[in-house]
Amino acid sequence: MNAVVFDAIKTLLDEGKTPTVALTKSKLAQPMPMPVIIAAVSQYKNNPDSINNFINNPSNEQLSTPKESQLDRIEAKLDRLLALLEKK
Repeated sequence: MNAVVFDAIKTLLDEGKTPTVALTKSKLAQPMPMPVIIAAVSQYKNNPDSINNFINNPSNEQLSTPKESQLDRIEAKLDRLLALLEKK
């Protein structure tokens, strides 16, 4: 579970609300891709104790890739796609 999404779910739980995708998205501190939000809410609904596990061991999920490396991967994919299109 992503740390930002976890914080949003934790905030909802502290407010006594049941986390949904829409509520979680509204509580996010920064924009997150919808699949990440959906996965986190699904994980919580399937195993509500996963929040407690995340509190006890947050370092595993907080080691996400920096935005620059994600941008580099997207750029590389785009370059490959453009090269394929130019060949046709």
